[in-house]
Amino acid sequence: MRDYLKTPNYPTFKRYCKFLKLQDDPGLIEKYKQIHGPGMVWPEIKQGMREVGILDMEIYIHDNHAFMIMETVPDFDHDKAMKELASKPRQNEWESFVSQFQQAGSRSDTPEKWEVMERIFLLD
Repeated sequence: MRDYLKTPNYPTFKRYCKFLKLQDDPGLIEKYKQIHGPGMVWPEIKQGMREVGILDMEIYIHDNHAFMIMETVPDFDHDKAMKELASKPRQNEWESFVSQFQQAGSRSDTPEKWEVMERIFLLD
């Protein structure tokens, strides 16, 4: 757990795990990795995530599958926050840009592309 999540301001948090299929093209996958590298995600996108209550986010890739871990404030309402995020400045532009790498079909918005996974095991 990240140190700031242990502070009195955030004694607990919610975690969401999501997945997304990427285009099955090694060149596109490599570019997708690059645009998510340090300093590459547009500042407005990261700021919008923080404004809706996302405390931390990590994305992992295996073959053409992307896996996201999203940690949020305790009272986070996923559907409401994703709708609010979609209305933030430059969010639609970002979604259009990254869609070239993703197998999302007609699902163009973040809440539609990234599918929430069901937790089936928790180590006590």
